[in-house]
Amino acid sequence: IIMDGNGRWAQARGLPRAAGHQAGVDNIRRILEHCVQHGVKVLSIYAFSTENWRRPPEEVSGLMRLLGLTIQRQLKDLDKNGVRILHSGRMEGIHPHLQKQILNALEVTKHNERIILNVAFNYGGRAEILDAVRHLMQDGIAPETLTEETLSSYMYIGGLPDPDLIIRTGGEWRLSNF
Repeated sequence: IIMDGNGRWAQARGLPRAAGHQAGVDNIRRILEHCVQHGVKVLSIYAFSTENWRRPPEEVSGLMRLLGLTIQRQLKDLDKNGVRILHSGRMEGIHPHLQKQILNALEVTKHNERIILNVAFNYGGRAEILDAVRHLMQDGIAPETLTEETLSSYMYIGGLPDPDLIIRTGGEWRLSNF
């Protein structure tokens, strides 16, 4: 799910953009519950792209705070309900305190098996490919030995299945570098 249109949703209702971002986060819980009921094993949410750094600084700060607060408020319950949290994206640029919160959430939930919640935060498809190629080169992988499986193992979350369905909540049709 590409979380999109939350700010526009709020503005159309005379609310600040941050209220829309909060409403988007509030919906994740219901979506997770429905996914479990329907046998979905992996839910990826595209929450913050590498392009989102270009937004106004106060909006970016608000999104960072929102992730931190969501981890604080929801981690215990998500863990209790068997949700394994993964992170797809770069840690660079994210405040060190928030990085610790993310890493803690990954550690706390690493043994859960009911559903995987893959949070694409500070993520971009091109950035992921670039990072994978850089790591392949650092590891000395010869181009002629490279396979799709090897490349996949160097992606942020190697081993996750490719998406079967992509939903963009704001109604646009582009994939936004996913």
